[in-house]
Amino acid sequence: MTVVNSGMEPNGAMAKEKVLVVDDDEDILELVRYNLAKEGYQVHCVPSGEQALKKAREDIPDLILLDLMLPGLDGLDVCRQLRNSPETSGIPIIMITAKGEDADIVSGLELGADDYVIKPFSPRVLLARIKKALRKTKPEEPDESSILRIHELLINPARHEVLVKDSPMVLTVSEFRILHFLARRPGWVFSRDQIITAVKGDDYPVTERSVDVQIVGLRKKLGSAGNYIETVRGVGYRFKEQP
Repeated sequence: MTVVNSGMEPNGAMAKEKVLVVDDDEDILELVRYNLAKEGYQVHCVPSGEQALKKAREDIPDLILLDLMLPGLDGLDVCRQLRNSPETSGIPIIMITAKGEDADIVSGLELGADDYVIKPFSPRVLLARIKKALRKTKPEEPDESSILRIHELLINPARHEVLVKDSPMVLTVSEFRILHFLARRPGWVFSRDQIITAVKGDDYPVTERSVDVQIVGLRKKLGSAGNYIETVRGVGYRFKEQP
């Protein structure tokens, strides 16, 4: 079973983050889907751990609501596999459990889950937990005009200047914007669509393939420093936190 909302909020604005809901109880799925969709979230529902892993890898969600008691692959195994995969390791996970036993909660948190709710739960409480978990994943907006020093790079937006080990680099406008965007948030993975939107704006007619081309050219110009820009297969790109 997969349920997806329209991707639009009631007022016509673009939908909020994508939430993957994993539970084998159809009543729970419908309850959660209804309340999240009403808040504008894009909701995807699956009834098993195997389907959850497949969906999470195919279409990276912003958050996962994960029932611990699932047929076949249980929630703890799903959590373990998600955390062990680079593509999905950073997704916030909120466990849903009917047990309410400390051992289950502790096991889930030790495997990397971010929070938990116990059945039966209030939709308002669940929404509050979701909002809290999503807030933690959002970096503070840095000052785009300030000089950025990271690893052996110096990036000066005001002068449109990049130095690598004090040597100036000649970059195109797009290459500079991509580098600056990624370097301001080291460790954060961004999709090609997110990079396009940040660099060119929502309505700029550019393809995802052009982002790959820009990255290739940028890495080449940066030389050894180009290795700081990492490809995250199936997701996009990130700037290394550590040299």
